[in-house]
Amino acid sequence: MVVALAHPWAGGRRSAFRIAAPRPVVESLRELSASRRAVISVFVMTATIMQVLDTTVANVSLPYMQGTLSTTQDQINWVLTSYIIASAIMTSPVGWMSARFGRKRLYIICTAGFTVASMLCGVSQNIEQMVLFRLLQGAFGAALVPLAQAVMLDAYPTAQRAAAMAIWGMGIMLGPIMGPVLGGYPTENYSWRWVFYVNVPFGVLTALGLSVFMPESRIRRDIPFAWFGFLSLSLGVGALQMMLDRGQDLGWFDSTEIWAEAILSVVGFYFFVADSVTAERPFIEMRLFRDRNFSLALALMFLNGLVLMSTMALLTPMLQNLLGYPVLASGYLLGARGIGTFVAMSIVGRLLGTRDARPFMLFGLALATLAQWVMVGWNDDVSSGAIAFNGALQGFGLGFVFTPLNTVAFSTLPKELRGEATGLWTLVRNIGASIGISILIARLVSRIAYFHSQIVEHVTPFNDALRLPNAGLLADHSPRALAILDGIVTQQAAVLSYSNDFLLMTIISLVAFPVVMMMRHPKAAAAAPPGAANGEETEAAPAE
Repeated sequence: MVVALAHPWAGGRRSAFRIAAPRPVVESLRELSASRRAVISVFVMTATIMQVLDTTVANVSLPYMQGTLSTTQDQINWVLTSYIIASAIMTSPVGWMSARFGRKRLYIICTAGFTVASMLCGVSQNIEQMVLFRLLQGAFGAALVPLAQAVMLDAYPTAQRAAAMAIWGMGIMLGPIMGPVLGGYPTENYSWRWVFYVNVPFGVLTALGLSVFMPESRIRRDIPFAWFGFLSLSLGVGALQMMLDRGQDLGWFDSTEIWAEAILSVVGFYFFVADSVTAERPFIEMRLFRDRNFSLALALMFLNGLVLMSTMALLTPMLQNLLGYPVLASGYLLGARGIGTFVAMSIVGRLLGTRDARPFMLFGLALATLAQWVMVGWNDDVSSGAIAFNGALQGFGLGFVFTPLNTVAFSTLPKELRGEATGLWTLVRNIGASIGISILIARLVSRIAYFHSQIVEHVTPFNDALRLPNAGLLADHSPRALAILDGIVTQQAAVLSYSNDFLLMTIISLVAFPVVMMMRHPKAAAAAPPGAANGEETEAAPAE
C-alpha cells in the first residue's frame, strides 16, 4: 500500500512512503521456516525451565529466608505452597485465554509478569510480601508450561513430534531435579535473593525473543468463559491444597479447619463435575475424556508426578538430615537423576517415531520401579556412589516413560482441544505432586514417632544386642549420654520410616503397569478417532 504525504522539509513536494500491509495471522507454526521454529523452541524452553525450576529451587533457601524475614517454620512454608496453589488454579483457564487473547500475546504477558514477580520476590522485606509475590509468580507462570507444550506440538509435524516432546520433556523433568543444585549455590555463596533474581535476565530475553520471532495464533472472541466451572474448580483445588499443607501441623481431622477445608474441596469438585456434565459450554470440555489414550495418560501422569516429586521431597531431607551431606553435595547427588533423564529422552526421542510407545513406557516403568525397590533397603551406611547410580537409573526409566506418554496422550486428540488438554495435563501433574508430597512427608513424620516408641521399648541393659557397643551409654544416666542414645534411636527410626515410604512408592509405581497396558497404539486408535462422527479434525500418527 502506497501513501503520499506532504512534508514541510520536502519543499512542499509530496513524498511517497510505502507502508507494509498488516502481517496476516499465521495459524500454523509449521508454515514457518525450520530455523525460525528452532529459535522459537529455544525461547519456549527457556520459559518452561524457569517456571518448573521455581517449583523446587526455593526449597534449600527456606531456612535463610526464615531468618531474614523473621517468621516461623509454619509461615515460611507458604513460600512453597502459595506458588503451587496459584499455579494449579491458573493452569485451568490457559486454553480459553490462549484462544481468546492469542497465544503469543498471552505468552509474552505471562513471561513478563513472571519475571517482574521474581524480582519482587527477591526484594521482599516480610513474609506477607513474599507470599503475595509468590502468588503472582505462580499465577503468571502457570501458563508457561502448557503453552510451551502446545507450541511444540503445533510447530512440528507428526513424524518429528516425538523428538519435540523429548526436548520439552527434558525441561519439565530436569527443572525439579536440578532445582536444589541451582538454588543451593547462590544461597550458599551470595544470598537467597539471587534464587529469584536469576530469572530476570532470562525472562527479559525470552519475552523479547517471543515478541520478535513468534507469530500470533488465530484469536476467537466468540468463546465465552465458564466462570462457574472455573470458580468451583479453583475452590476445590485451593481447599485441597490448604488441607494437605496444614493437615500435619493441625492433626488432620482433629482440627475444625481441616474439616472445613475438606468440605469446601468436596463441594468445589462436586459443582465442577456437575457443571461440566450439564452445562452447554463447560469450563473443561468433556470430549477430552472420551479419548481413551488421553484419559489413561492423565492417570499415568498423576502417578508420574506423585512418584517423581515425592521421591525428590523424601531424598532431600534424607541426604541432608539423616546422612549428613551438605546442601551442594546433596544437590549434586540428586543431579544424577537428571543425567539419567537427559540420556533417556535423547535416546527415546530418536527411537520412538511412529513405533508403538507402550513397550518403551513399560521398559521405563520397570527400571524406575526397580530403582524405587532398591531404595527400600537403604540405611544410614548407603554410599554416595549407590545413591548416584540408583538416581541415574530411576531418571533413565522415567525418561523412557515421559516422552512416549506425551506422544500417546495427544496423538488422537482433535487439534482444537489441544490447548485445554495441555492445561489439564499440567494441572493433573501438579495435583499429583502436591498430594504425594503432603501424604508422604506426613507419613514420614508419624512413622518416625511410631518406630521411635517401638525401638525405645527394647533399649534396656538386658538386651544382648545393645550390651557391648552401648554399655557405657546404658550405664551412664547423665543428660548427655541419654541425648546421644536418643539420637541413635531417632536415627534408626528415621531409617525405617524412609524405607516404609519408599516401599509405598514402589507399590504405587506398580499400579502404572496395567494403566499402560490399557492404552492403544495411536495407529489403531486413528482408525476410529474420537469425534470423527461429528466431522472434527483429528491428527493421528501415520501408520508405518
